[in-house]
Amino acid sequence: MMMEKKTRTIQHITWFLWFVVVPFVWACIATASFAASSVANPGCLETCGDVIVPYPFGIEDPKCAKNESFQLVCNRSTNPPELYMRDILVYNISVENSTVTTGIYAAFSCYNEAGLTRQFNQNITFSNGPLTFSNSQNKFTSLGCDNLAFMDDANGSFGGGCFSLCGYNENDPPDDGSCSGVGCCQTPIPEHLKTLNITLTSLSNNSKSNISCIYAFLTDPTLFNMSAIDLHIDPSIDDRYPSPPVVLDWVVGMEKCEASEGPSGYACGDTGTSCLYSDNGRGYRCSCQEGYMGNPYLRQGCQDINECEDPSTYPCEGTCKNTPGNYTCICPLVMRGDGKVACHGVRLITIVTVLQNQRVRIFKEEELIKATNNYGHLLGQGGFGSVYKGVLADDTHIAVKKPRGLDKTDLNQQFQHEICIISQVNHKNVVKLLGLCLHTEIPLLVYEFISNGTLFEHIHKTKSSFLKSWKICLRIAEEIAFALNYLHSSADPPIIHRDVKSSNILLDDHHTAKVSDFGASVLIPLGQSGLGITVQGTLGYLDPEYLTTGNLTAKSDVYSLGVLLVELLTGQNPCTFTRLGARSNLIQYFISSLQDNNLLQILNVEAIDRIEREQILEVAKLTMNCLNSCGEKRPPMMEVAEVLAKLMKVSRESLLVQHNSEDTDN
Repeated sequence: MMMEKKTRTIQHITWFLWFVVVPFVWACIATASFAASSVANPGCLETCGDVIVPYPFGIEDPKCAKNESFQLVCNRSTNPPELYMRDILVYNISVENSTVTTGIYAAFSCYNEAGLTRQFNQNITFSNGPLTFSNSQNKFTSLGCDNLAFMDDANGSFGGGCFSLCGYNENDPPDDGSCSGVGCCQTPIPEHLKTLNITLTSLSNNSKSNISCIYAFLTDPTLFNMSAIDLHIDPSIDDRYPSPPVVLDWVVGMEKCEASEGPSGYACGDTGTSCLYSDNGRGYRCSCQEGYMGNPYLRQGCQDINECEDPSTYPCEGTCKNTPGNYTCICPLVMRGDGKVACHGVRLITIVTVLQNQRVRIFKEEELIKATNNYGHLLGQGGFGSVYKGVLADDTHIAVKKPRGLDKTDLNQQFQHEICIISQVNHKNVVKLLGLCLHTEIPLLVYEFISNGTLFEHIHKTKSSFLKSWKICLRIAEEIAFALNYLHSSADPPIIHRDVKSSNILLDDHHTAKVSDFGASVLIPLGQSGLGITVQGTLGYLDPEYLTTGNLTAKSDVYSLGVLLVELLTGQNPCTFTRLGARSNLIQYFISSLQDNNLLQILNVEAIDRIEREQILEVAKLTMNCLNSCGEKRPPMMEVAEVLAKLMKVSRESLLVQHNSEDTDN
């Protein structure tokens, strides 16, 4: 007798765990999921006891629920308060899974030595509403010895059930909480089930020496321990009617997604939501799209997830940047690949080591602040940052490139890009990298200072007289072409500058040209001649084929060089050229002048003899070929460089003959 009492006490504790503690755990999980934002309509209660009530459900006030089908009642006379849908207890509401976990009374029959003492048959209907019994999570279950449990719907369109038998030497099912087939049976339920009738029949002698009950009910087996029901207690005593957890699927509307998205009654929110069809019957439900979380039934309920704050779920090997509904991950400096998966290549520390072997310095921030007088001498600004003049302690003049922008990720990517380019370049006509500063929030690049400004300034601002000399203009053109040919042919992998223009050509005190600013440059993968990429560069110099197709090739640099040669020959600005008081196209004007034999009338350079006039004409024809609208018909940069070098050789020989002649005369 003492053992029987102890057993019943344990079963009562188990009942408490499954029907009081489990709902509390559900509430904690739901609270964690929705802690970041409100889940109810503004001004409405969000909880009843431990249960969170998300919209479209609402408590009591009709304005808080989408319609009366979603209106719930909170019974505050209990401790804690209990949530009800009609007369059904609600344990949990899931917006993500579109389910409501409820407690629905089990059908039962109880017997004693006199026979049947109490019976309850369950009849449940959700017809014409948004609720359907979940066929994927519930099973029809019978508990007790020697009984037949039967279920059918209201109109008799289906019927089914199961036998629950015990062995000859057993009077009870196992007390481990499982449904092994002894004293318990389970069977699936069909899809689209909205009404359910449950009845029980005993298959054995109805006379029992002690009270004995049999039960039949729907339940989610993962949420219910069978030993929670004591088969030897009359459930009417102390009002202990079992109500196992039953999962209901719900939809928010009965229309098709396509039909519902237009009307004002469409239930899904404005941002980051998707309309999904129910897997269990008619209707649709709403879901937050990937990269969003929250309540998709509120207007702004789906909020963007900041994946960068959760690296364990959203891996990133580099610099993480949150984007609407997604995130980007940029590999560490000078490495390549998808940072979400893996980054490949040589790490920055290796690049720095290589650069140090090339006598590239690693500067401290204090050195550069002092050298630039706290960045007080601005040399120029471009799309990728500002350049400041500085003087080091050893009297070396430097140019410090300070990237600009609002986003640290973009700035780090820019630095990564430029250091990856410039670390592979070593040419006398390319501005030289002297060092890096990695101690600042945004890394800085330190270049040699080229003292004589840009070619743009000499052509258009100071209108320097030395540009009247054909020999100097030809040499500058040759040096630029040789530097670009080096990038195209000798760098590994090849480099396309992508922003060739006069303001990116620096001149030293000897008028030697230095190509600069590799912020827009790209590396061409091995085995490829071009790259589909976002259009970038300077209007007026941009290759029209690249501008219209987005396909960048080395011939795009050839076109830009052609524009620069026109600028050098004519002294006109290709971006602001006017003729007869109106804006005009310098390129078309140049080509038509050449074809009409009027070239000499539009030139800025001065030819001193027949040889120079012939050279100017040859360079003009070469320039016209560079400006062909079809990239394939333009000469490669190597050919351009060779033609200019050949002309420069003739010019030098002519100058040498002239000097020898003067010496002979003297």
